[in-house]
Amino acid sequence: MGAGLIRMIEGGLARRIPLPHDPAVEIQRRYYTESAEQYGTMHANEGSGDPKVLEMVVSVLRPLGVRSWLDVGSANGRGLTDFAEAFPGALVCGAEPVAALVKQGVAAGVNEKVRLMQAAGEALPFVDGSFDVVSEFSILHHVPNPGAVVKEMMRVARKAVVIGDSNRFGQGSMAARLLKLFLYKAGLWRAYDYVRTGGKYYQISEGDGLFYSYSVFDNFKLVSEWADRLVVYTDRPSVKSWFHPLLTAQGVMLIAIRDERKS
Repeated sequence: MGAGLIRMIEGGLARRIPLPHDPAVEIQRRYYTESAEQYGTMHANEGSGDPKVLEMVVSVLRPLGVRSWLDVGSANGRGLTDFAEAFPGALVCGAEPVAALVKQGVAAGVNEKVRLMQAAGEALPFVDGSFDVVSEFSILHHVPNPGAVVKEMMRVARKAVVIGDSNRFGQGSMAARLLKLFLYKAGLWRAYDYVRTGGKYYQISEGDGLFYSYSVFDNFKLVSEWADRLVVYTDRPSVKSWFHPLLTAQGVMLIAIRDERKS
């Protein structure tokens, strides 16, 4: 199965969609291109690089008999080998849009155990249901349309989709969290975000480049309609734990599992 899938990709038979030009995307990719050599040091313990996160995800997915895994936004592929070790014999692939990061990973020998390739999450070059599991770790808050990436992930996944990302509603003071939730529920969040970012919808930081205000809960309904079972894991609450995770967790892990008969 793995060899056939790789031949399909290299033969150009997979689904390919041209992406519209977006200046913000160019800014972000330029940031990661320029910081590619330092990426491993800067983000060593984030996302799938966190042993506790990896252990939790693997424990939930192991009963599914995973034989193939695609990670979206894999950077230099540092976390892909962990998936390969957790699921011996499985085909593990990574899709990363920044050529410099792919080059770093290949030069470090990542492709000796897994497959790292250049591809964008908004237009994954795979046919429907190509992988048992499709994951992303901390990349949705870097894209202008997270929903488009999530839909692509669900399209190419057979058994499970893993989303591990930020939660705007769990950041800031409690007053700020409640205000953000109110604006979001009232349908005013986008207008507020437009004003506070000067019409850009994004901000730029030295350590994370260009980022958007995002919450895993933004795509909760979309994912729940695809899945039969959901597992929600949150980081350590930053305020009293008797509040709902929506307002306490700065980061959220959502694991969506689908019955094989629907695949």
